[in-house]
Amino acid sequence: MSTGRREIVSNESEHLILVDSADGELGTLSKSACHDGTGILHRAFSLFIFNPEGELLIQQRAADKRLWPSFWSNSCCSHPRSGESLETATQRRCQQELGFATPLQFVYKFEYHAEFRDLGAERELCSVFVGAFDGAPRINQAEISAHRWIAPHELDAELAENPERFTPWFHLEWASLRNNHQQLLPA
Repeated sequence: MSTGRREIVSNESEHLILVDSADGELGTLSKSACHDGTGILHRAFSLFIFNPEGELLIQQRAADKRLWPSFWSNSCCSHPRSGESLETATQRRCQQELGFATPLQFVYKFEYHAEFRDLGAERELCSVFVGAFDGAPRINQAEISAHRWIAPHELDAELAENPERFTPWFHLEWASLRNNHQQLLPA
């Protein structure tokens, strides 16, 4: 059983990295402004962490998140801060949200846009990474309201039966991992 903790690790005023579609840096802007309206393209990342049994760690986003609160999503996702490398940012955020660090392998990068009601949008150039962890996460309850390990075939069934329970980027990333990068996933 994992133990939980509650630590604020992010805020709407932190500066994110604005990019063009080729990942060229264009400056910085507050997290809040990046997600206002239809969104402004910024750098992001998503982590997919598997256990030795080949199950994926998924999380239910905290209920007080501005965008997609209480939706299920991948193991961890966030943004590098101004002046921070993806390698540093992914390890920082994995530790902050999940309570552990683990080696990560870059898989691919893609651009997407998704609007959430009239509350804002994601417009991200997102780098996707996979990793492994054998242990019990120490979940940060300020970021995550629930978590669980799930077998890939069970996740496929849940995504098909209840797609509205999952974040839009998770749908896109999982489909790409399953269809185009199967060799990087546990057997």
